[in-house]
Amino acid sequence: MEGRSVKAFFPHSETTHGVTVRVSVSFLAEQSEPAKGRWFWAYHVRIENEGRSAVQLISREWTISDGSGGRHEVQGEGVVGEQPVIEPGDSFDYVSGCPLNSPAGTMEGRYHMVAADGSAFSVAIPRFPLVASTVAS
Repeated sequence: MEGRSVKAFFPHSETTHGVTVRVSVSFLAEQSEPAKGRWFWAYHVRIENEGRSAVQLISREWTISDGSGGRHEVQGEGVVGEQPVIEPGDSFDYVSGCPLNSPAGTMEGRYHMVAADGSAFSVAIPRFPLVASTVAS
């Protein structure tokens, strides 16, 4: 994907220290059970290294807010079981999911990275909405 198509597919993006984080999100009606207070989304993240040296994603921090005002903090090593090294000009993609007990909310956070020279820095994950789509009958 180049240029406009990347921006169209990943509508949420933020660049920090030469690393761009792009996110697209999809409501998964087939995995949601509104009658039981459960809604589920999948989100696709692309991390692009636009810098001059390799970076490694060490850990993540998420803040997940639901439509009822609840907030949940999630921290952990890597993403989807990996601590990827991203070379200059390369990207790393992964897909994960998020359940909520309300039909709307938001996610945002940061990745903790280490550069090739050993310096540590954080990269912002843009805030993105979780909104259940309604199906007209």
